[in-house]
Amino acid sequence: MALDRRIVELYDEYTHKPLDRRSFMNRLVAIAGSAAAAEAALSLLEPNYAQAQQVTADDARIEGKRIDETIGGVKLKGYLVTPKTQARRGGVLVIHENRGLNPHIEDVTRRAALAGFSALGVDFLTPLGGTPADADAARALFPQLKPEDVIAQGRAALAFLKARPDATGKVGAVGFCWGGGAVNDLAVSAPELNAGVVFYGRSPDLAKVPQIKARLLIQHAARDTRLVEGLPAYEAALKAAGVNYQAIVYPDVDHAFLNDTSAERYNAAAAKLAWERTVAFLAAETGAA
Repeated sequence: MALDRRIVELYDEYTHKPLDRRSFMNRLVAIAGSAAAAEAALSLLEPNYAQAQQVTADDARIEGKRIDETIGGVKLKGYLVTPKTQARRGGVLVIHENRGLNPHIEDVTRRAALAGFSALGVDFLTPLGGTPADADAARALFPQLKPEDVIAQGRAALAFLKARPDATGKVGAVGFCWGGGAVNDLAVSAPELNAGVVFYGRSPDLAKVPQIKARLLIQHAARDTRLVEGLPAYEAALKAAGVNYQAIVYPDVDHAFLNDTSAERYNAAAAKLAWERTVAFLAAETGAA
């Protein structure tokens, strides 16, 4: 049985706004009816990394390693995964949600490598000491991130990927939730970005949309009303600026529908289709030398 919509909406509020854990749990218990019911509901919403891994770290088709580099004076830490092939390939920056570079995003990075890209999952919390293991602690750090540091890390990551000897010289980015918004911000700030895929991320400053050079694929969830309601204004700005883009709203799915660590919000059919579209789009825009 699906959870009460109020519970899902409350959880989304908790994960995207400065709502402390105690206040969240008090409101959750009030909706669920008891502490036990609240805990049961939470188990369906909170990430369970152990039960959701599509590509293992030791998969023989890929090679992964941690990077700790300084690119153009910018400290860059992350998880680089590449296919074990000799072909030249596009680079893809994978940008995490507001939980930081966690096992789920590392799994997504491996999926991107398996699809044929040099994939780099960057820890954007590096200026604040890196991603903590506790998701609540990670979320608490994001308001402290400076927008200019996010852009600097993103551009350093793109430079790193472009400079690889196996690179086509073309780079893309895919981001989720907070990371989707970061892709939009990177698109207006980094003319070297060839393609951006936005999964349920906020729009950029609309006044800066004419600066976008990349092609964009924007993917939202129909039940994510806050973002869906803001999409027409973003589309109008993109059209006025002549930006090549596609926007897709997936029906009957929740925010974070691709995140298979959340049993309640994950939608396998929509996730499969959205990922196939993502891979095809990035391959078309970054694959040719």
